[in-house]
Amino acid sequence: MPIRCTAVLTVLLALAAPAFAQDRGTLNPKPLPPLANPDDPSTPAKALFGRATTPAALPSQSIGGYARGCVAGAEALPIDGDTWQVMRLSRNRNWGHPRLVAFLEKLAADAPRKAGWAGLLVGDMSQPRGGPMLTGHASHQLGLDADIWLTPMPDRRLSRAEREEMSATNVVRPDRRDIDPSVWRPEHLRLIRMVSREHEVARIFVNPAIKRALCREAGSDRGWLTKVRPIYGHNYHFHIRLECPAGDAACHDQDPPPSGDGCGSELDYWFTDAILNPKPRPPGKPRPPMTLAGLPDACRTVLKAR
Repeated sequence: MPIRCTAVLTVLLALAAPAFAQDRGTLNPKPLPPLANPDDPSTPAKALFGRATTPAALPSQSIGGYARGCVAGAEALPIDGDTWQVMRLSRNRNWGHPRLVAFLEKLAADAPRKAGWAGLLVGDMSQPRGGPMLTGHASHQLGLDADIWLTPMPDRRLSRAEREEMSATNVVRPDRRDIDPSVWRPEHLRLIRMVSREHEVARIFVNPAIKRALCREAGSDRGWLTKVRPIYGHNYHFHIRLECPAGDAACHDQDPPPSGDGCGSELDYWFTDAILNPKPRPPGKPRPPMTLAGLPDACRTVLKAR
């Protein structure tokens, strides 16, 4: 049975490096120092949402877009279930809309029987109130995104140290043109296919090399490939994105993916020399960080709620 984690996990103080699945966590996370003037309108939204360690005690609702929003009434995925374990606990990112939590619990229960996958190692979901993150993701703001490691759950409980320090499995070759056959398994395809067939799933993001392998191995049943979208990175985990929950009027879905299996010229683009070996560009002017003014007004209520 799931073990409900009632203690509030503090947020890892890491302001510069992206938080990828293989990046280590810490056994001794330090709370972020308070902001000198949190009401300053120029304060980055990520500095505000990144300091929220508990969910907003409001009715559950995803607000805004996947990369410009927040979540009210989020729930935590229990850190342990019979067929899942949450990784990188120091990040405190195992939060989501209740629909995402329920989806992951069901997915984990179905994976051994339907995909031959021993269980899920769950990476980043969302922060307790969603919103922009201090490190890592541009999306994951609505409580509807979750990263699943491309490593099956072992047949034992991982220690806290292992959850912070072990790496996910890189299934992509060093040249980034295909999967690594020494670690890629049929179960990878079965798991991703099973997820894609769920009606709540809007998209699945994978490395282009993984998409190439899925296209090659899918056989004649190819409709599920439409939702599987190639993107940079994602060679250690795949990224599940759910559609906006029914009734969440303030939640903004993306347009559906283009029709077809996405295995032709659309995929070939990712293996061109311009993408794999881009020429260096002079550094451009950095974008100013998003502030609260760039988020839906309701996210202010979420941020200030008890």
